[in-house]
This record gives sequence, C-alpha cells and structure tokens, in this order.
Amino acid sequence: MNKKKMIRLTALVGVATATGVVAVANQAHAATTTTTETTNQTTNASVESTQAAVDAAQSAFDTAQTSVDNAQANVTSASNNVTSASATLSSAIANKEAATPENIASATSAVSSQAVVVASASQAVSEQAGVVSAAASVQASAQAEATSASASLSSASANVASATSALSAAEAALTSDQSTAANNLSAAESAASSASAAVSSDQAAVDNAQAAVASAQAIVDAVAKVQSSDVINMSAAYITALKKYLANPSSANAAALQEVAKGADYVKELQQKFKSDESLDVVVDPSDPTVQEALSVYAVNLINHLRNQYGLTTAFGASANANVAALDFVKKYYDDKDWNIFGTTGSDGQGHNKNGLDAYAVQLNTSIAEDAGSGLTTWVNGKATMATTTLHNLLYAVYSDIATMLFDDGGTNNWSHAQSIFEDGTILGTDGFNNVYLGVAFDKYGYAHYELYNATEGNHLGNNAYSLDVQTAAQALLTNAQAAQTSLEVAQATLATAKAKLAELEETVANLTNADQLLAAAQTAYEQAVANLTTATGNLGAAQVDLAKAESQLALAEDTAEQAKVRAAIAAQVDQQLNVSTANDRQSAGQDATSLKTNGRALTATVATASAAKQKRGADQGRLPQTGNDDQEASTMALVGLGMLGMATGLYGYKKKKLTK
Repeated sequence: MNKKKMIRLTALVGVATATGVVAVANQAHAATTTTTETTNQTTNASVESTQAAVDAAQSAFDTAQTSVDNAQANVTSASNNVTSASATLSSAIANKEAATPENIASATSAVSSQAVVVASASQAVSEQAGVVSAAASVQASAQAEATSASASLSSASANVASATSALSAAEAALTSDQSTAANNLSAAESAASSASAAVSSDQAAVDNAQAAVASAQAIVDAVAKVQSSDVINMSAAYITALKKYLANPSSANAAALQEVAKGADYVKELQQKFKSDESLDVVVDPSDPTVQEALSVYAVNLINHLRNQYGLTTAFGASANANVAALDFVKKYYDDKDWNIFGTTGSDGQGHNKNGLDAYAVQLNTSIAEDAGSGLTTWVNGKATMATTTLHNLLYAVYSDIATMLFDDGGTNNWSHAQSIFEDGTILGTDGFNNVYLGVAFDKYGYAHYELYNATEGNHLGNNAYSLDVQTAAQALLTNAQAAQTSLEVAQATLATAKAKLAELEETVANLTNADQLLAAAQTAYEQAVANLTTATGNLGAAQVDLAKAESQLALAEDTAEQAKVRAAIAAQVDQQLNVSTANDRQSAGQDATSLKTNGRALTATVATASAAKQKRGADQGRLPQTGNDDQEASTMALVGLGMLGMATGLYGYKKKKLTK
C-alpha cells in the first residue's frame, strides 16, 4: 500500500470514526432529551399535585380559622352569659341577705371572687388564641402556653365548684334560719301596712286641700252672704222685757221675758232661716287660725248687731291673740282634763271649769268670762252626737248658740248668757270689761266656747285685731286657701314620697317572700352560664388544635411546592445546558472532518479527542442528569447550587412571613 492510499484510508477511517462519534453524540442527545422530557413531565405533575395539596391545606386552614372564630364568639357569648347570670345571682343573694345576711355574706364574697377568676381565665383563653395564631413556627412554645391556659381553666373550674359548695352551705344554713326570715318578713309587712296607712292619710290631706282650694272663692261669697242675711233681730217687747229682768230679776219679770222670748220654738224658727250654701259644705279644722278668724268675726258681727239694737254704743272686737288664748285655754282646762261641759245626755255634764277660768285669768292678768254652746253636738234620743266638722256646721253652730242664748236661756241659766252679751263694763257682776275681745274655740267633744277677754296694753289680747268687715274677713279666708294651695303641693309631695316608700316596702315583702325561688333561679342560671363557658372553652381548645394542624400541613405543602418549582427550574437549566453541549459536539466533529482533508495529524488528534470525549460521556451518563465535559459539569453543579440556595432562601422568606403574619 502506497503512501497516498494509506493517507486516504486513514482519512476514511477518521471520517467513519467522526461519523460514529457524531452518531453517538446524537444518540446521547436523543436519550438525554427523552430523559429530560420525562423528568419535566414528572416534575410538572409533582408541581400540580403539590399545588392541589396547597389548595387543600389552605381550605383546611380557612375552615379551622372559621372554627376558631366561632369558638371565640362562643367564649365571648358564654362570658357575657356568666356576667349576666352573676348579676342576677348577686341580686337574688342581695334579696336573700335581707332575710339572712349573716349566712349569705360569705357565699356572696366567694361568688364575686369566682366571677373575677372566671373572667381572668376567659381573658387567658383569649390571649392564648392570639399566641397560637402568631406562633405557628414555634409550636413547642405555643403548646406550653396552651398547657398553662388549660391549667388556669382547670383552676377556675375548681374555684367554681368551691363557690358552688359554699353557696350550698349558705343555703343549708338559710333553711335552718327560717324563723329569722319570717320575723323580717313580718316586720316588712308591718312597715308596708304603716306606709299604706300613711298614704291613705296623706291622700285624705291632699283631697281636703284640693277641696279647700277649689271652693275658696265660693266660700268667700257664701260667708259674706251668710253674714249679711243671717242677722238676728230682737223685738222691742223682748228688749224692754230683758232690760226689766236684768234690772230686777224677779219671777214676774222672768215670766214676762220668757213670754216674749218665745223660747225654743223661736230658736227653731230662726234656725230654719239660716242661709245654707253647698259651697260651705267643706271639711275644715276648727282650730285652723283662718277658720277661727272667720268664726270669731261672724260671731262678733252678730253680737254687735244685737248690742246696737239694744242701744249700746260700745262694740266687741276680734283678734288673733284672743283666738290663740281661747284655743290654749280650752286645750289646757277642757281637752287635757277630759272636762265634758255638757256630758253625753246634757244632765251629766261638768259645766264650766270655774277654777280653770280663775287660773287662766291670773295667768293673763285680765278678766275672763265664758259662754258655751252645744256647738257641733246634736241630740238624738237624749244622746250627744257630734256632727261633721264642716264650715257650714261651724257657722250654723255659732248662729244657733247665740240665738239660744238670747231666746231660750231661762230656767237654771237665769238669762246669764243674754246678760253677758249686753252688759257694758261689767259681765255677770265682774268689773273690768271695758274693751272686750271675743275668742272662739271648739273642744274635743264638739262643744263651742266663747271666751270674753278684757284686752289691755299689758296682755296684748287686742293685738293682731281682725277687720270686722265681712268681705275683708271672707277675703282672708280666700287668701289662706290660696296659701291650703302651698300646703296642697307639700301634701302631694308627701303623698308621692309615701307611695314610693310603700312601693319599696311592698317590693321588699315580695322579694323576701320569693327569696328562695329567686335565689334558686339565679343559681341555676349562673351554673348553666358557667357550664356554657366551660363547653365553649373546650371547643376553642379543639379548634386551636385543628388550626395548628392545618397551619403545619399548609406550611409543609407550601414547602413541597417550592421544592417542586426548584426541581423544575433545575431540570430546565440542565436541559438547556445539554442542548448547548450537543451543539458544541456537532460543531467539533465538523471541524475535525475538514482538518482531516488538510492535515492528517490534526484529524488523528481530533479523532483521538472525540474518542476520549465519547468515553467520558459514557462515564458521565451514570451520573444523570449531569452531562458534558468537566467545565460543563462544574457549570451545571453551580446552577444546582444556585437553585438550592434559591430554594433555601424562599423557604426562609416564607417562614419569616408566617411569623410576622
């Protein structure tokens, strides 16, 4: 074989070898491409699977979060129920305390303390829920906090049981002290009864005041009308006969006076002429200063009209001081001494208290004379009966008494009352009546007392004199009524207070009566509220456990998804690098073939290099997915390292995000 053929043969062998190298490279590329596609498909499937897991974990997390929220709402509601039940229990215990305060005091304190403990435990549970949410990456610490909260809740439950036991003991003690409760109830009922009576009394006062105010003007008009129309006129024959008798009280003169006076028949005739007015039918207090004023002015006007007919020029007067003295005298010497001037039958009376008159005259340093009349007393079947104390009856009593003193005063009275009305300077043989003031007062038996005082500068009995003008006196009555307006408002306020007190006492009675039932109901409600709180707290703990599990599964799923994404990125990078490596191999084979045509040595060297590269690739295929020369392998490993670094960074960032959620 010549040299030329040798070179040609060598070239053909080199071409064949190069062609084989290229074929092997193509085959390796095809295999690598298939493996890469398979890896990509697997990776994509893993990514989809992990994403589905992430979605499922997210859904489980959302569900768990909803459970936590619902559980928290249940805890809040249960806590509110405990608060409300505790308030009801406190109210019931307070009612029970009114019956047995000593026995329930300790239970009340225990319940109050327990309410604080339960509230503290509820707060601990709420705070623990926040800790669980914020500490997903530190499960061990969160579990420790949960254990602590559970211990606190157990302690609270134990305290509730203790409080319940104390309350049971208090109730047992209460049962043994029912007699005390009964006494308290009796006292409350008695107080309520007294308050009810006070309300009735105050209501009567209000009614009276309202009646007085409503009829004040009508009273003014009626009194003026009575004063002007109900005058008493004496006949000339009567006046002559009376003067003769007073000058010489012989039997003949007494008989002559009795004849013209006409006695009880004429008094009845006058009584029938008394002008009655329905506006006067109002209940009044005869000791009221304004009523006393109206009566004394009315009486003095009647008397002065009679004295004028009799031919006297001096007149009697009326004053507030004289009325005060009359009222004081009657109280001291008749009411306080149970001195009944006429008695119950008219014949069993004690008459005038002469010793009292003497003593009071000394006290006032003046002369005193007293006339008395039946006043409000009416006689039914020989028995004295007191009429209703109305203004009409009082005025009628004064009118009737004076008429009786004038025309029916014979017999044992010897016309002494008529004499007291008409004497001047001397009354019934007693001197010192130069300035007579009349005071009118009614005793407790209903009899009228007409006290005749001689007023001086020393005894002041003429001070605060009333105007004898009828209209003026009546107007004073109106003014006073406008003032039974202020009293009315006071009475109404007093009535309102009494009613409020009555309602309070009645409520106290009701509470004491129903204390056992109220306490039992409140205790049941409280126990139910505590049970609800316990259940809600348990539900919250279970929800927190579910939440922790869901968070862990979510974190794991997200980690898996991140790793799958990293693997997919690495696979893509490897595939790209392999494509670059195959292209380089093809280019190298082409260059070698060209070199063989021009330089056999270069071709031989290229074939040797290609053969070495083939052998190296065969060895590298056992380390898939890395292929190529050492530089390419180093580049690929660098990419893998970069990918792992990226994955680690991604996971760190995720965890940090969860911690700061």
